Amino acid sequence: MDVAFTGTIWHWRGPSPYHFVTVPADQCDDLREVAGEVSYGWGMIPVLASIGVTQWATSLFPKDGRYVLPMKDAVRQAEGLELGQTVAVELSVRGH
Repeated sequence: MDVAFTGTIWHWRGPSPYHFVTVPADQCDDLREVAGEVSYGWGMIPVLASIGVTQWATSLFPKDGRYVLPMKDAVRQAEGLELGQTVAVELSVRGH
């Protein structure tokens, strides 16, 4: 399953500071349909994510009824992205 969307980069200062992009509600509905087949622990969904020319393997996290995409600093730096910027994201669900 492939999903494409745009979202805003936000920062979470939890125990592990990270930047995220929240998946829009409509795409979250689609992801929930395959979650049972691919999800592992805590409802995480393994994906191959792409922003610009940068690709990385990661997992979507469930948060507040939606999914969020974690973005490593290396990805932000490679693409010249900053907090609050809107980005185009492509996801390919792995294991489906």
